[in-house]
Amino acid sequence: MKFSDFKLIALLGIIALFFMQYTVQKYSVDYGEVAEQYKKPVKYWPKPSIDSDVNWKEFEAIEWDSNYYDTQELPEVMLGKKLFFDPKLSSSSQISCSSCHNPELGWSDGQEVALGNDHLQGKRNTQSLYNIAERKSYFWDGRAKTLEEQMLGPISAHNEMNMKPEKLAGKLSKLKEYKQLFKEVYQTDKITFDEIARALATFQKTIRSQPSKLDKFIKGNYNAMSDKELYGMHLFRTKARCMNCHYGKYLTDESFHNIGLTYYKREYEDLGLYHITKKSGDVGKFKTPSLRDLDYTAPWMHNGLMDDMHGIVNLYNSGMQMINPTDDEKKADPNFPVTDPLMRPLRLTEQETDAIVAFLKSMSGSYYKMPRPEIPRK
Repeated sequence: MKFSDFKLIALLGIIALFFMQYTVQKYSVDYGEVAEQYKKPVKYWPKPSIDSDVNWKEFEAIEWDSNYYDTQELPEVMLGKKLFFDPKLSSSSQISCSSCHNPELGWSDGQEVALGNDHLQGKRNTQSLYNIAERKSYFWDGRAKTLEEQMLGPISAHNEMNMKPEKLAGKLSKLKEYKQLFKEVYQTDKITFDEIARALATFQKTIRSQPSKLDKFIKGNYNAMSDKELYGMHLFRTKARCMNCHYGKYLTDESFHNIGLTYYKREYEDLGLYHITKKSGDVGKFKTPSLRDLDYTAPWMHNGLMDDMHGIVNLYNSGMQMINPTDDEKKADPNFPVTDPLMRPLRLTEQETDAIVAFLKSMSGSYYKMPRPEIPRK
C-alpha cells in the first residue's frame, strides 16, 4: 500500500468522524433543558399538541388509598374476593375470574388472548382490572355499561367459564359457608346471581393503581423522574400526539378509535365496536386503554399481538396502517374500514422513541401483590 493510500484512508476517517459528530450534535437532545420546563406545577407546563376537536384533560396524580386495608376487611368486599378467586364459578370448577385476571400479572393473564373452558381461546386480549371502577364502559367494544352487567359475559361464555347464571346461584347455595357469608352481607341466605355479580363488582372496584413516578413528580417531587423520562413525557404530549387519546388521571379518553389494526378480510379480522352498533363508521373501533401500570400488563392491543413497547411506539411512528378508501371503494363496501384521522406519521428518531418508552414505564407503580383468600369448601 502506498503512503498516499494511507493519507487517503486517514482523510476519509477524519471526514467520517466529522459527520458522526455532526450527526450526534444534530440529533442528540439535551434532556435536561427540556426537563426543566416541567419541574414546576402542572399549570405552568408547556401546552400539549391536541387537535382542536379533542376535549382533553391535563394529567392528574392518583393518591395512595389510605383506607385500602380497612376496605379489604369489609364483608361485601371479602365475599367478592372469595368469589373472584373461586373456580367453582365455572362449570368445570377449574376456572376462576383470577385465571384471566391474575394479580401477579397486573390483573391480566400475560397471554395474547384469554384461555378458558376446554382450553378454548378467546379472540381478544384480557384487559387489566386496574382502576376498573373508573371505567365508563367495559370490554374492548364497550358492550357493557356497568361492571355488574359485564360479569355476565365471562361467566356465561362457552370459551371462558361456561357457567349458566341461573345455575350458579344453586351451585353456591349447596355450600353452607357461602350461605352464611351471603346472609351476613345481604341479610338473606338465598343466593342470587345479582348478588354474586354485585359482590364481585364491589371487590373489583377496590383494585386500583398505586402512585407511580409520574404521580410523585406531579405532586412536586421533581427528583422522582429522570430527565430522559421527562423528555419522553414532553414528546408524548407534543410531537408524538399521544395526548389526543391518552390524557387525564387514567391516561384514556374512554372513547373508541380505529387505529388501523382491523385486519379487514384477513386472518385476524375484528371489527370491534361495529359488532355492537352495526354502524359502518364504527368498523374497527376499539376502546382506548388506560396506560396506567402498562409495564405489568403485556402483551398489548385488542388482539395481544404486541409485547414490546418500542415496537408499539414504532407502529404509531409509522402512522399505523392508514386506510382511506376512495368514494368508489366505500360505495362498493360501506363497511370498508377508515383509520381515525388522529393517526399520522410522527417522524420520531430512535432516541425520541426510547425516551417515550422510558416515560411509559414511569407510569407503573403498583408493586403490591394480593394474597389469595381461603375458598369455601363445604
